[in-house]
Amino acid sequence: MDLEGNKRVFQRLGPSSTDTRNQKVCFNWRAGKCDRFPCPYLHRELPPPQQQSARNGTSKRPHGFAADEQQMPRRNPNFSNTSSSSWGRGYGGGGGGGGGGGGRGIVLKKTEKICNYWVQGNCSYGDRCRYLHSWTTGDCFSMLTQLEGHQELVSGIAMPSGSDKLYTGSKDKNVMVWDCQSGQCAGVINLGGEVGCMLSEGPWVFVGVPNVVKAWNTQTSMDLSLNGPVGQVYALVVGNDLLFAGTQDGTILAWRFNAVENRFDPAATLKGHTLAVVTLVVGANRLYSGSMDQSIKVWSLETLQCVQTLSEHSSVVMSVLCWDQFLLSCSLDKTIKVWVATESGNLEVTYTHTEEHGLLTLCGMHDSEAKPVLLCSCNDNSVRAYDLPSFSERGKIFAKQEVRSIQVGPGGLFFTGDGTGKVRVWKWLAEPTASTATAR
Repeated sequence: MDLEGNKRVFQRLGPSSTDTRNQKVCFNWRAGKCDRFPCPYLHRELPPPQQQSARNGTSKRPHGFAADEQQMPRRNPNFSNTSSSSWGRGYGGGGGGGGGGGGRGIVLKKTEKICNYWVQGNCSYGDRCRYLHSWTTGDCFSMLTQLEGHQELVSGIAMPSGSDKLYTGSKDKNVMVWDCQSGQCAGVINLGGEVGCMLSEGPWVFVGVPNVVKAWNTQTSMDLSLNGPVGQVYALVVGNDLLFAGTQDGTILAWRFNAVENRFDPAATLKGHTLAVVTLVVGANRLYSGSMDQSIKVWSLETLQCVQTLSEHSSVVMSVLCWDQFLLSCSLDKTIKVWVATESGNLEVTYTHTEEHGLLTLCGMHDSEAKPVLLCSCNDNSVRAYDLPSFSERGKIFAKQEVRSIQVGPGGLFFTGDGTGKVRVWKWLAEPTASTATAR
C-alpha cells in the first residue's frame, strides 16, 4: 500500500476537525493554477459560515462579510476645541461608503481597498472578493468618462469661461486640449518643461513651468511669456487685478495686465518663505501662501505686506482654500486645519481634522442640493468627500496613483488628474427621493 501517497492526499483534503492547522483554502487552487504537491492548504471550500462558526466555536467573520454595522468602528471627528464654531460638529458617524444595509443584520461590507486583480481584469472571486471592484465608495458621484493621453502625473486642470475646451497639464511637459462635447483630444502643446500648475481666469489660461509663466487668451489666441520666476512655478492665483505665482525659490511674483500694450507688467516680489511656495489662494482681501517651509503666510492685497505667519502645521502645507469667512489648509502632517479670524483680525485654528495619510489637495464645491462639500486627496491614492461643516464622510474616489489635481466644472461636474496621467470626469448625483429611500 502506498501509505505515503494516501497521507499526501489526506493532507491535501485537510486534517480532521481536531487539528486546526492550515485551515485555509488555497488561493491558487481557487484560481485553478495550484502546482504545489503536497500543498499545505485546503483544496476544497470550507463549510458555510454558520456551520464553520458552530464547529470551531468562534465568531470569526467569513470572507467578504461583516456583522451588524453597529459593531463597525466609527471615525473619531477629533473635535477637541471649545470654540463656538460649528466646524466638526454634527458628525453623522460611519466614515465612508461601501455597503449600506439599514439594519438588515448581516450586510456585505467591502474592505476599502481596490482589488489589484480587478484592476488588471482577472479577479477570480467576482462578487465574493473582499476588496472593491469599483473606483468609488458611496453613492454621491459617478464617473462619466476617462481622458487618456498624458504619460506622467497630471499637475494642472483648467476650464476657461466661455470655452468648450478643457486644458490639462502634466509632468510629461505637455498641455492637452480636450473637446468638452466629444471628449476627444483637440490638440497637444509641448512646453519643453514640466507643468507645475495651471489656472484659468476669464478667457485666460496660465501655465507654470520652470522659470516662466505661459499665458494664453483663448478668445484672441494671444500667447505671452511672463519671465522672472526662478525654478519651477508651483502655484498661480488672481486677486485685486494681479496675477501671483508661487515659485521654487520661495518668492511670490506678481504681474498686472496692461490692456493698452496687451502685456503683463511686473508689479511686485513678495519675499518671506524660506522654501518653495506650493499653494496660493485669495480671499477677504488677503493672499494666503502655503510653503514647503511648513508655514502659511497672510499678505494684504492692498499693501502686499505679510501681516501674519501661521506655523501650526508640522510638515509641508500642500493646499489652502478659502470658504466663506474660513481658511482651510491641508498638509503632509495628515491634518486639515480650519482657521477663523479673531476679534484682533488674526487667524486661529478653530478645528483640526486628522486623517491616516498625508493630504495633498483641497477643492470646494456644492453637491446637487447646493450643500457645501470638501474634496480632499490623500497620498494613499484616494480622494475623500466631506460634508461641511460637519466633516462627515460622503464617499471616496480611488486611483492607481495619487491625485494631485482637482478642478470644479459647471453643472455638478468635477475633474481629477492622477499620477498615471489619467483625467477623470465626475458628476454629483441627485440625492435619492423619500420614496426611493423608503423602497430601499
